[in-house]
Amino acid sequence: MAKVDSVVSLYRELKSEWNRKPQNLQKCGQLLDKLKVALIKLSYLPTGASTPTEELLIARDVLEIAVEYSVATKDIPAFERYISQLKCYYYDYKSLLQESQNMYKLLGLNLLFLLSVNRVSDFHTELELLPAEVIQTNKFIRPILGLEQYIMEGRYNKIFQAKSSAPADSYNFFMDILIETVRDEIGACLEKSYERISLTEAAKRLNLKSVEEVKAFGKKKNWQLGQDNIYYFVTKSAKPKEPLPAVELAEQAIFYARELEMIV
Repeated sequence: MAKVDSVVSLYRELKSEWNRKPQNLQKCGQLLDKLKVALIKLSYLPTGASTPTEELLIARDVLEIAVEYSVATKDIPAFERYISQLKCYYYDYKSLLQESQNMYKLLGLNLLFLLSVNRVSDFHTELELLPAEVIQTNKFIRPILGLEQYIMEGRYNKIFQAKSSAPADSYNFFMDILIETVRDEIGACLEKSYERISLTEAAKRLNLKSVEEVKAFGKKKNWQLGQDNIYYFVTKSAKPKEPLPAVELAEQAIFYARELEMIV
């Protein structure tokens, strides 16, 4: 019982610290580290119990905070680890626990993460776990599905516009990653589609607001900027195509025709 009391005390302290504005992320991280150790020592799975145990509820709540904490600290490996653990409470223990108010918010956050790093197969696997009604109507899930649709259709301008209407503040971190992924894709398309493009036109296509931002992007891509403020794309010389052996092909076609005629 003493162990449970210790966990409850730590949990309440974490909850209070997390809900404070502004948050002390360092203090939250320290409390999370202590809670991870304390929770491991408890038995999460109720044996023959018909109602959820206090340990299960606390563990789920702590993991929900940990997921958002990892986003606030921009720690993607920690985010993946925490969301993987949290999904057990959402799916495996759903008959034991009342549905969390944060469930779809955090599942939507995970979908956005998978989309932002172009893990499309994993994105659809996670999507299949959700009820059709939730996918179509939930305010955290439906917008992410819309983002995937924009990517498939190449409507990248819609991706840039979507950041201002993100379902929650915690979504902005992965929205920034998604925007950079999309911008890289646009940049690759510009290289292949144009021999040259002006600095101002490149800014418009890449949805960048300042000349400095465009130059930084161009430098990252090793683009060559002329003194006339025009990017010149060096296309790799394609291997010259070998001429088709027309005479040989004609003779072979005639040979096959004769063989076919003999068979018939």
